[in-house]
Amino acid sequence: MPPFRPPASPGVPVRFALLFAAQFAAIGAMMPFLPVMLQAKGLSAEQVSAVLAAGSAVRLLAAPAIGRGADGLGDPRRVLVLAAAVAGCTAFGYALAPAGFVPLLLVALLHSLFLAPVVPLSDALWLGASRRLRLDYGRVRSAGSAAFILGAVAAGQAVALAGPVSAVWLYAGGLLLAALAARGLPAEPGADGRGRAGFAAPFREAPFRWLLPLSALIQGSHALYYGFSTIHWTAAGLSPAVIGLLWAEGVVVEVLMFLWSAPLVARLGPAGLAFLAAGAGAVRWAVTAETTWLPALAAAQALHALTFGAQHLGAMRVLARMPPGQAATAQTLHSSLGTGLAMGVLTLLSGPLYARFGGNGFWAMAGLCAAALPFALGLRAALRRRRH
Repeated sequence: MPPFRPPASPGVPVRFALLFAAQFAAIGAMMPFLPVMLQAKGLSAEQVSAVLAAGSAVRLLAAPAIGRGADGLGDPRRVLVLAAAVAGCTAFGYALAPAGFVPLLLVALLHSLFLAPVVPLSDALWLGASRRLRLDYGRVRSAGSAAFILGAVAAGQAVALAGPVSAVWLYAGGLLLAALAARGLPAEPGADGRGRAGFAAPFREAPFRWLLPLSALIQGSHALYYGFSTIHWTAAGLSPAVIGLLWAEGVVVEVLMFLWSAPLVARLGPAGLAFLAAGAGAVRWAVTAETTWLPALAAAQALHALTFGAQHLGAMRVLARMPPGQAATAQTLHSSLGTGLAMGVLTLLSGPLYARFGGNGFWAMAGLCAAALPFALGLRAALRRRRH
């Protein structure tokens, strides 16, 4: 007889959709305008880079530590509420701190410490709920991607009317709304139990070990795109409006992928999704390297649904199968080591790469995706061994 699964409350997906929408609308409002706001507060380009890099470094280190603590407490929901609330409060520091490098650096360090676990803990909680209640992870997660677009658009209007600091108020407000949304999430079964497996426990799972390099290579291959595609396309003569549409296309197809992903995820599984993402990445970055012809770029941008979306969904499928008491630890380790560290290193390398090779540097990104294919084979074999 199959194990009893409680019926899904209609409110559970809605609550998680609100959580994802609030946090990603906040990120969409802040991400495009944080460098501009820092410059408006008197920081040089080098100081802006230092503040952003310091925040990234804190997030890489803090997320796994807080994730391990969340598993130790046995109730990641409480940690998420606290982290989102304090992140929202400290975000106001970007607007209220006096101009100058040191005050803004301190704000960035403190804020990043609490921001670090918000997205991975949200994913961990939703993965657990979707697995227990047989709900569609991708459909609810799409609310976050759609809200990112709305947040960026709203912030653009606010910045045009009131200056860059206005993006901070939207950002902080979104994080505080995320904390409120997290309070309404259902309690985890066995929330009073404590996970004592430790940091090393996820690495004892072979699929997790294969997943980390897969995500590093495939998601990291987006580094040159995120950092230099706008510069490259501008130099090729594309207008800002057209470039904006190309970026928007990538997010729109990502939303559509999440909305209608369930049959594809069920059919391909994590390894098949990784193969699809790696193959699509090799094609996407090869096209981007070879041409700036608009129809070809539009077709390549449509592949963002696979290069980002398919790999993300496959990774979540692997992480959803982690043993009890490891969910938050595995999720935050994957966020830091599987995507964050690789993206940071490859972003640093993208500057010299683009300076020397221009658009041909995207061939290196295609090479990263090709290099991911053997790891997808390893993941498939590890998953098969687990089933047997």
